[in-house]
Amino acid sequence: MKHTLLFCAALLAGCSTVAPPQPAAPSGGAAPLVTTASGAQEFRLANGMPLIVQPDHRAPTAIQMLWVRTGSMDEVNGTTGVAHVVEHMMFKGSAKLAPGEFSRRVAQLGGQENAFTTRDYTGYYQQIPANRLKDVMALEADRFAHNQWPDAEFRKEIEVIKEERRMRTDDQPRAALMEQLNAATFMASPYHHPVIGWMNDLDNLQPDDVRQFYRTWYTPANAALVIAGDVDPQQVRAWAEEIYGRLPVQVLPARKPQLEPGQKGMRRISLKAPAEQAYVALAFHIPAMHRLQDLGATDRDALSLLVLSAVLSGYDGARLDRALTQGPDRVADSAGAWASVFGRGPATFMLSGVPAQGKSAADVESALRAEVARVAKDGVSSAELARVKAQWAASTIYARDSLRGQASDLGSNWIQGLPLDADDRLLALLQHVAPADVQSVAERYFGDDQLTVGILVPQPVAAGAKPRAAAPGGTQGGAQGAIR
Repeated sequence: MKHTLLFCAALLAGCSTVAPPQPAAPSGGAAPLVTTASGAQEFRLANGMPLIVQPDHRAPTAIQMLWVRTGSMDEVNGTTGVAHVVEHMMFKGSAKLAPGEFSRRVAQLGGQENAFTTRDYTGYYQQIPANRLKDVMALEADRFAHNQWPDAEFRKEIEVIKEERRMRTDDQPRAALMEQLNAATFMASPYHHPVIGWMNDLDNLQPDDVRQFYRTWYTPANAALVIAGDVDPQQVRAWAEEIYGRLPVQVLPARKPQLEPGQKGMRRISLKAPAEQAYVALAFHIPAMHRLQDLGATDRDALSLLVLSAVLSGYDGARLDRALTQGPDRVADSAGAWASVFGRGPATFMLSGVPAQGKSAADVESALRAEVARVAKDGVSSAELARVKAQWAASTIYARDSLRGQASDLGSNWIQGLPLDADDRLLALLQHVAPADVQSVAERYFGDDQLTVGILVPQPVAAGAKPRAAAPGGTQGGAQGAIR
């Protein structure tokens, strides 16, 4: 589920509906447990591992994604970053393959591959010619079940990860601010930790810490296989049963709830760092969205908050653009809003901005809050909501052209315990969000007691210094999504 909303053109005629679920088949049976209107099918392998298949015959290619329901929120103090380190070490060998051999084999098959770690999950994927799908299934299943490597490989790779942290966070003032804002926003929730880990923990991480995390969470009981592309679902099911369905299953440890206590007063942090401009980020606690049918009050509020984020900055010339970055009295060079309501942990609504020349961080903070207050006081128009929904319609149609996009939606929906057709259900719900709903959440969720403010305080940049380029998102072994 993406953090930004999507909308479907079918809203004009009613969103597509879900085919009635098929009767549950015995483990390993041929009948899918669920089939959606888009053709996605879910099976259960003999060992209980879910298999989700989305046929798409527009090109002779396929993508395999393996989703493991573990991320930085499953870590403990002293070993933060270990989920991301496991992701790196998955490329370092198995009982059958030497370090680096996995990637070489995928390339020889004509494929591309990558991996990613977030708070909630770790994912691995390979996009290959469809006729080589079975080959990469065997490769992935082997390292998933039999990852192993010598200590020397870990010692080399942990230095790579520490450098990645320096490039992504320590040498990027805005990223460093967001890391500290995140830690101040979440006191008890494991979302407090950065995905890549604290540097001190990386310095002291041991090979057996990584092996233990892998042994604990990498089991078919905690993973799902998603295949999309030019494939026959029944053939894929047969291959998956042969390759993945025989893998042994271990019992998962109980996940204890680590709930965030209610905030009782505004929090503020500041970070001094060499930078050309200040940066302002506001984090508000809001309800998460857990259900897409028979919605409770907090689910309805979460949906309306998603809409509010799009009203504020969901398209060129949206409210924050018009009010803060345009005209002779503009206060910001840029401004944005986003609501993160889907995930295994708590939710936040973010506002951010970069002060224009001659304006202060305080000016931007006041202007951002004033725009939300304006919605709370005056509401939004039906025409404004219609424009937002039209933007979502276009983005949805575009996103579904991508095999990786389709597989990512299916996998992330599974991670969060949502139905396969969660996107369509969400899109159908959006048409019922009214201006009064958006005004109501703007009135109720943006008080001081829900707010943590982060300010980047620019310091002089050394003469001749060139800022290091941030490591690109989605690189092999790349930790993603620490805030958004």
